[in-house]
Amino acid sequence: MLAKNLVHEAVLAGHSARFITASDLILDLTAQDTARGLDRRLRAYARPSLLCIDEIGYLSYDAHAADLLFQVVSRRYEQKSIVLTTNLAFKAWNTIFPNASCAVALIDSPHASRRDLDH
Repeated sequence: MLAKNLVHEAVLAGHSARFITASDLILDLTAQDTARGLDRRLRAYARPSLLCIDEIGYLSYDAHAADLLFQVVSRRYEQKSIVLTTNLAFKAWNTIFPNASCAVALIDSPHASRRDLDH
């Protein structure tokens, strides 16, 4: 609910914003039949001022899905805001992402990632 309220407030303040579940985002991206179609969808997710991806960790992802999620995050990195919601502690992200380095790269907090990975 907090993430939805952030998106709502961003829209009220005149910013573009998008709220989507992680599973819907992955379904959308994996449904693209061509590289051009995939690039078009990735640009669409890079466009809003704020992107909220909800329920990361609700389902586990194969390597391809994790790479697609990483592409969305990396296209927004240091340019636009992103909110990721999950009910999992970061140290448990290896249960949903097959590539632990991909999960670490999704987090822009080297102190948090080192602390959580050490435990």
